[in-house]
Order: sequence, then C-alpha cells, then structure tokens
Amino acid sequence: MHKAGKRPLSITVRVVLFVALTISICLFFVQQLLLSSVEHHFIEQDADELAVILHAVEHTLTAGQNGQQQPTQTLAKAVSGHHGVYYQVMDSQNRLVYRNADIDLSLLAANTPASADYNAKAIHNWQLDGKAYRGVFSLFTTADQQYQVIAAIDISFHEHFLQQLQRSLGLILLGSALLTLLAAWLAVHQGLNPLRGLSAQMRDIQTNKLDIRLSPGEVPAELRHMVQSFNLMLDRLEQGFTKLSHFSADIAHELRTPLTNMITQTQVSLSRARSADEYQNLLFSNLEELERLNKMISDMLWLAKSQNGLLTLQKQTLNLADEIQAIFDFFEALAEESGVSLHFSGPVILVQADRTLLRHALTNLLSNALRYTAQSQSITVTTALASPDSITISVENPGPPIPPEHLPYLFERFYRADQSRQRHSEGAGLGLAITKAIVEAHEGQINVESDLESTRFVIRLKIEKLAF
Repeated sequence: MHKAGKRPLSITVRVVLFVALTISICLFFVQQLLLSSVEHHFIEQDADELAVILHAVEHTLTAGQNGQQQPTQTLAKAVSGHHGVYYQVMDSQNRLVYRNADIDLSLLAANTPASADYNAKAIHNWQLDGKAYRGVFSLFTTADQQYQVIAAIDISFHEHFLQQLQRSLGLILLGSALLTLLAAWLAVHQGLNPLRGLSAQMRDIQTNKLDIRLSPGEVPAELRHMVQSFNLMLDRLEQGFTKLSHFSADIAHELRTPLTNMITQTQVSLSRARSADEYQNLLFSNLEELERLNKMISDMLWLAKSQNGLLTLQKQTLNLADEIQAIFDFFEALAEESGVSLHFSGPVILVQADRTLLRHALTNLLSNALRYTAQSQSITVTTALASPDSITISVENPGPPIPPEHLPYLFERFYRADQSRQRHSEGAGLGLAITKAIVEAHEGQINVESDLESTRFVIRLKIEKLAF
C-alpha cells in the first residue's frame, strides 16, 4: 500500500503563518529598538548629570587651595539639588577626603580604570548590595595634589522603568500582532470568497451543461486570467464532446448500414430454399460488406494510433514527381473509365517522407477528386516551392463548389458536406481525416479551397533540398 501524502496547508494558514512570522520579527526589532533608545537616553542624561557633578567637585577643589576652609567643608556644599547622586574624593594616598553618603564608592570603582573624559563612553555600570549604579572614576590634579574622584547615580529607578516599559511594550505588541493576524485571516478569508464562488459555479457544470461560461467581469483582476483560461478549456471540452457525440452517432450509422444489408439479405435467402449459385452470391455480397467493415475498423484504429503519437515514420528521400506519376499509373484505368484526364506540373522536388504514408494521403485526395469530377474534365496535381524551406502539393478538380460553412469540417471523421455527395460516396468518410493525420505526422499542413470553378486541396510540407 502506498502511504498517503501529507496534506498541504491551506492558503489561509500559509498566509497567516507568513504574516505571523513577519510581524513577530518586525515587532521584536521594534521593541529592542525602543528599549535601546530609552536606555541610551538615560545613559546620556546620567552622563550629563555626572559631568556636572565632577565639574563642581573639581571647581571646588581648585578654589579650595587658596581658601581657608577645609576641603571637607567646601566639598559638602559643592553639589546641591541633585537627588540619588553620590560622589567621593580621595587623595593620592587613597585616603578619604570626602563622601556625601554612607556608601564606599571605592568598592564600586575597584576594577574600573580612571578616565579623563566625562562622556557616555566613560560611564560604567556597577552593582553593590543589590542596587545598580552608573558612575565615573576620574583623576584630577591640582597644583599640589592629585585626587581620585568617583561619582555615581542610583539607576534602580531607571531599571524599574525599563522593566515596566518592556512588559507594557510586550503586551501592546502582542495585542497588535494578534489583531494584525486576525485582520490578515479575515482579509484572506474574504479575498478567497470569489474562489469559493467560482468553485460553486464549476460544480454545477455537467456534461449536459458545457455551454455554461464563467463571467470574467465578476471576479477580481487577479482571477480574471484564470477564468478566461477555464472558459477556453470549456470551449475545447464542449467542442470535443460534441465531436465525440457526432462521431458515436456517425459510426453507429456507418456500422448499421452494412450490418442491416447482410441481415436483410440473409433473412431473404433463408426464407425459402435457394440454389447453390444464389447462396454463393449471398456469401460474396456479405463478404463485400465485411470487407467494408474491416477497412472502416482498420482506418479507425490507424487514426487512433496517429492521435496518440504511436506512428513511426520510415522517412526517405523521395522525388515527388516520381511518386505522383506512380499514383497516376494506379488510377489510369479508373480515370479512363470515368472519362477523366490526369495532369501533373511542377519542378523536381526532393522531400524526406514516408513513401507508404505519403502515397496513401495523395491516393485519398486523388480518389476523392475522381469521385466528384465530371466526364471529360481533368484533375491537376501541382507541386511548387512555397518558401525556401517548404513546398506545396495541390490536387485540384472541377466541380460544384463546397459551401464555405462546410470547409472547416471536411477533415473530420464521417463528415460529408451534403447528402448528394454521400450517395456517390463509396468510402466510409475517413479518407480526408486519414490524409490530415498523415500530413500532420510529417509536420505539415493541409487546407481546402473551393470556388465556383474548382475545389483544391493544398498540402504544405518542409523540404530538405530542391533540384531542377
């Protein structure tokens, strides 16, 4: 047993997952950017405040050299109006000169190198007794002494604010993400409504409703091309189904006629005793009908093979003039009996083709021309150079014109333009269909033209070389 394949995700789920991933990444970076910006603002703010404190302390130390007050007294008044700010001054022998709080800042700056700058790059973060500090360790030299100055700010409030901000941003961004995902799901769900409508219309199309067409004007622009392609597919299906229906009716008719003849003749013969000669004539008549049925079935099988690409061409270099002359020799007796003359004109053209199939196609055209050419008339076969890489073979016979509305269907199976042609026809209506299949197997084309004077079948084939 084959393991069932994994069912693919729906378009809605795919889009929502993609949007969720994109939003998560974007919102994560937005959150980090906001937090980083706020933290940087706090660092800049603290750096400015620490710089003010250090400048005040240094100014006090410089002014105190000429004064009569002790450094302790002047440093106590150096900084005012700043809350949560701590500073400490020590001399060159690491003796404490002054500190404004009961916090030994030297413990904070124990492993911190001294800096001469007071900007944000010189600031360090310290931890002491469960509290966070941001500070600067600086050396200051006066005329007769070098001081170690340490200033710090308690940033516990900042950290608490950042934590609160992070939680708030997380909730806001999570809500925004969920709301965006809901909007994306609704947008995709609503956007797929036209597809669901198209699916409902497609389910209503049955073999007896192939004339239904979807309206491109009632769908969004993105689906218009798909609807047009679907309508084209329906056109082809309708044409194929119509041809198949006609073909089934035609083949039933074609098969019924000889079978009816055989049954009727056999019933009449068995109605009373007959002589051996009469029974022999009956068998000959039935044999003719059976041979007709056999040829019809063989032709249909050949057409089926050609349509499925099962034909193998045995190509060889052929002289068209010689091939046409050989066909003329075959029809010479029949043409004389019908009082019809055969004429050929054209240069010596060499083509690569399957001799048997090419003769079969030309024989069908010539047989068809003989069937509808009046006595004392002539059939003309002409070859000509159509382009540097293609030639044409034209089979033309005089006769009544074929109505234009019938010309596109002449190469269909069992098709006859009118009943008068059917009465004179001895074939099954497959000759032109076989001819077209042979020409197309050679990558060629065949067309028919008819006017008041004559009817012309024109074959166009590619050529390998041309000689005169």
